[in-house]
Amino acid sequence: MGDHTIMNGFPLLSLMLGVPMAGAVACLYSNAATARMIALIATVINLALGVVLWLNFDQSASAAQWQFQEYAPIFGRFAWALGIDGIALTLIALTVFLMPICILASWEAIEKRVGEYMAAFLFMETLMIGVFGAQDIFLFYIFFEAGLIPMYLIIGIWGGVDRIYASYKFFLYTLLGSVLMLVAMLWMTREAGTTDIPTLMAYDFDPRVQTWLWLAFFASFAVKMPMWPVHTWLPDAHVQAPTAGSVILAGVLLKMGGYGFIRFSLPMFPDASAQFAWLVFGLSMVAVIYTSLVALVQSDMKKLIAYSSVAHMAIVTVGLFAFNQAGIEGAMMVMLGHGLVSGALFLCVGVIYDRLHTREIDRYGGLSINMPKYALLFLLFTMASVGLPGTSNFVGEFLALMGVYEASSLVALVATTGIILGAAYMLYLYRRVAFGDLTKDDVRAMPDLSARELVMLVPIALAVLWMGVYPESFLRPMRADVQAVVARLAHAKPAGDAHVTAGKPQHAATHGAPETHEAAGEAH
Repeated sequence: MGDHTIMNGFPLLSLMLGVPMAGAVACLYSNAATARMIALIATVINLALGVVLWLNFDQSASAAQWQFQEYAPIFGRFAWALGIDGIALTLIALTVFLMPICILASWEAIEKRVGEYMAAFLFMETLMIGVFGAQDIFLFYIFFEAGLIPMYLIIGIWGGVDRIYASYKFFLYTLLGSVLMLVAMLWMTREAGTTDIPTLMAYDFDPRVQTWLWLAFFASFAVKMPMWPVHTWLPDAHVQAPTAGSVILAGVLLKMGGYGFIRFSLPMFPDASAQFAWLVFGLSMVAVIYTSLVALVQSDMKKLIAYSSVAHMAIVTVGLFAFNQAGIEGAMMVMLGHGLVSGALFLCVGVIYDRLHTREIDRYGGLSINMPKYALLFLLFTMASVGLPGTSNFVGEFLALMGVYEASSLVALVATTGIILGAAYMLYLYRRVAFGDLTKDDVRAMPDLSARELVMLVPIALAVLWMGVYPESFLRPMRADVQAVVARLAHAKPAGDAHVTAGKPQHAATHGAPETHEAAGEAH
């Protein structure tokens, strides 16, 4: 695994933040061809650093929870404090894996203001890694909020016809939710006397105050996920964003909401989390059914995949609020699997959009005849989205639903219905695009995947299969951290019947979780 003592003293996280930042500045002063190369090189270097980070992360049972820590006071209580646990490690790995693919996806599609476009993407990579690596609560907030700016510009400048409307809606929705979170953070740091996230995770706030703090954080994370009914910005943003913008939005930015729940809401406000579990379950059940039915009637491919993202994120929220090992690990695996699969599906849409400049599903048909490589990869990602055993999403959905079933059989039943509907709309999409007769001349003339497009899609396909066949490689780094969250939740006292939907008492769910989780590993 490498020498952890040496690597833990090296500012690897700061380096991973600095490389794309330096690349972004260089891109601003370069011509189009140079900017593309700088962006690709910077993201590949960061991918290599991500591999170094993974290999040097101590996954043994006796390892420290927080590794690669850096600390430099700036002023007052505010500090440059970085460090990761296994949960952050997996999400940083997802980020650095998808970024070079996004640059390749933009290679030919973006023709105007290429330098600024590449700089925006590299700046966004810095901010996304910062969100997962920050250990100071205000540093987290800065990274979390600043991530809006490059995405806002990417949609607003390089997006589709209604890009201004979509970018403003995206910006205002996500910004308004986060203002309340900042107020809560200011109160928390005054109360606890620290801005250190690991310390705050272990701090016991007054249960009466937890309610308000939880709601303030929920306002921000629910929009970011996005949860029903504050999800309406997402389909607009996806439809108008350029292909790579959709990939990174679905792949990483939505995951910040889930990360927020697991890093802040659950460990810091366990009593309030128990009190409001019924609210999360209720909204998630509506989201799974409603957005799946809406996806079923879409004629725009991007909109269909966007609505499916809301349904998948609802599986994440019910898993997180199941309050047991299997549920939370399953939610994390759904986040990772969905990041890969939805990103790949948006790339697949982008591939044919670049050839014909329309995303109307019925405009295509019979692509398996003249684009067999494309049809094969699109089939793999469609099946992974449905949750076929042997692909990434199966593991996460199986674990999350098993954890939810332990908390509430009703919620598990409704969430499973969403997966059945997911099979309906994804297979219906695939049939209309890939099968049938090639009747249109312009579709018949479309060439199969180029070498660049294969380099984009094949690594994701391999990652999706690896995750499905050997999920333990992703579960092992985060297991101890998930157990720590579950241990915090074990002491939560449900207020009266507020947590009645969660069925069993907390201690039973907690003690039963590791065994059920192991059983899931064996079954898989």
